[in-house]
Amino acid sequence: MARLLIVEDDIKTNEAICEYLQAAGHEAVPALDGAQALDIFSGDHIDMAVLDIMLPKITGLEVLREIRKTSSIPVLVLTAMEDEYTQIKSFDGQADDFVAKPFSMILLGKRVTALLRRSGNFPELRKMQFGEVTVDFCGYTAWDKAGRIDITPKEIELLKMLAEHKGMVLTRTQMLDELWGYDYPIIDRIIDTYVKNLRKKLKLDCIVTVKGVGYKFEETV
Repeated sequence: MARLLIVEDDIKTNEAICEYLQAAGHEAVPALDGAQALDIFSGDHIDMAVLDIMLPKITGLEVLREIRKTSSIPVLVLTAMEDEYTQIKSFDGQADDFVAKPFSMILLGKRVTALLRRSGNFPELRKMQFGEVTVDFCGYTAWDKAGRIDITPKEIELLKMLAEHKGMVLTRTQMLDELWGYDYPIIDRIIDTYVKNLRKKLKLDCIVTVKGVGYKFEETV
C-alpha cells in the first residue's frame, strides 16, 4: 500500500496510529518532533503525512510549509487545536484535510484512504474473487458459475469494510457505526447475522471470528 509519515509527539498516540494504519496494509513511519519529520521526509519516499500541529523543535505548520516547497503529497493535519485560526492556517499552508482530537481511529483511517485515492496511491477496491465467487463492490452484485447470488447492499458493504482492513480485528460497534451510523437504533449482534449470511451465500472462510471482540478478514492461501 502506501508509505505514511506519522508526525505526533505523544508516543502512545503515535504508536496507536501506526499500528492501526499498518494493520490496514500501509507502512507507517513514526516521527516524534518536527525536525525528525523533515529529516525522514527528505531522506525517504513518503506517499502521505499525518501531521500534528503542536510539535517540539519545529511546529507542524512549519513542517507543512517545508513539505510544500518540494512536494504535493497529501497532508492530513491532526491536532487538539479546534479554533478557526488554526484550521485556516492549515489550509492556507495547503493541508488537504483537518482532523481534531479526540478522534475516531476508524474515521482517521477512512480519511487517509480517501486522500490516497485522490492522489492515485490507493486504488479503490472494486472486485474480489473468492474461489468460484466474484464480488463486484461497485455494482453491489455477486455471482458464481451458477449465476447471480442473492446478496444485500449492506452485506456487500460489510464484506468490503472487512477486506479493506485485512488482518485487523474490527469490533461489532465499529462496523455498526461505519455502516449504519452512530445513532442508528440497532443491536450489535445484527453483525453476526450478516457475517453468517456472507459465509453461507458466498461460501467464505476468510472472515474469522475473534471471540469476545469481533471479526477480521484473512486471505486464505
